[in-house]
Amino acid sequence: MTAVRPGIRRTLLGASLVANLGTLFIFKYLNSFAILFTALLRLAGAQNNVGTLHIILPLGISFIALQRLSYTIEIYRKRFTATRDLVSFAAFSCFFPLLTSGPIERASQLLPQFLKPRSFNVEKSADALGQILWGLFKKIAIADILAGRVNFVFSHYDGLAGIDLAAGAFLFAIQLYADFSGYSDIAIGISRLFGFRVTRNFAYPYFSRDMAEFWRRWHISLSFWFRDYIFTPLTWNVNLKARVRRMGCVLLTFTASGLWHGATPTFIVWGVLNGLGFAPLVFGNPSTGQTKQAAEGKRLPSVREGLQMITIFAYVLLAWIFFRSQSLEQALRFIARMLTQSWIALPGANGLLLLAAGFLIFEWTRREKEHSLDMPEVHAGVRWAVYAILSLSIYLCGHLGRLDFIYSHF
Repeated sequence: MTAVRPGIRRTLLGASLVANLGTLFIFKYLNSFAILFTALLRLAGAQNNVGTLHIILPLGISFIALQRLSYTIEIYRKRFTATRDLVSFAAFSCFFPLLTSGPIERASQLLPQFLKPRSFNVEKSADALGQILWGLFKKIAIADILAGRVNFVFSHYDGLAGIDLAAGAFLFAIQLYADFSGYSDIAIGISRLFGFRVTRNFAYPYFSRDMAEFWRRWHISLSFWFRDYIFTPLTWNVNLKARVRRMGCVLLTFTASGLWHGATPTFIVWGVLNGLGFAPLVFGNPSTGQTKQAAEGKRLPSVREGLQMITIFAYVLLAWIFFRSQSLEQALRFIARMLTQSWIALPGANGLLLLAAGFLIFEWTRREKEHSLDMPEVHAGVRWAVYAILSLSIYLCGHLGRLDFIYSHF
């Protein structure tokens, strides 16, 4: 594409956009829009019923579409040269560890790795196995254990005290993080076993001090995809001093992120709330954005950092309620009851709260590592004891039932 005329290049880019986004729309969004259109017709007095497609959503279609789009856009921007190796391109598009939930890889990062020889490395493979073990532990012994209580709270919120609802929202935040980051650890670890280096997808996001830092640490590959291919083009002609327009670009970007998760009002509101969280950075002093890790080189954060982390976590948790709820009405009633009902009694999930809090504390102590079991400085006997405890926990908790990865539905 880089050697042809600009008009042809734009045509090829448009064809790629239509093919990928069109396929994504048909499989993921057509039914939602058909239902919405039917509801609007009924409000207008018409009795029409628009049909829906009863088809199975193809595995990993959202992530495949975004990965292929990044490939095409990077070639169009002359930042990457198209490959003539069809097998390598197909492997890049559907690389099995990343297929269902990412990370979303750039062609410049992953595709060249298919074109060069790889060799087995014992040390790297051992660390990769440790990352896989940690991912399995987060999924099976944390996320799946918390899921039962979370489902109960969001299904019976009308009859629970405010403290129980707050506890349920907190547990969902930990469940979602453990579930999704657990998958990412497993996918990254499996890729490393085969000699591939893929993008880190989580970097202890709940220890962020502003929303920009949170989205640099949460689902990193998707955040940077929306930044590079939606937010940056929107701001090409926007003066940095035009803060209202910049805020509008932020809101459009996060609205698109919400729609990517699903064409429902709850996801759209979730996206808008995340965008609004950037307002202090857009309208305030840009230099206040956090670039270093919280309490870097220290055991505990400063009072200011602690308050910042608590504030951002509380805001993110509030937005997660919309993400988890089945409707806007449920989300708003959940929040209203959480803020107005009794907080005097102890929550009904003390053991699970201790598990979630202990998990966060352990992650805090490992926050300067690429993953929490990256511990070459620890004595070998202690490391193997940790591996044995985690493996036993996975075995025991695995008998309690198997749940899908949350993000496999997106």
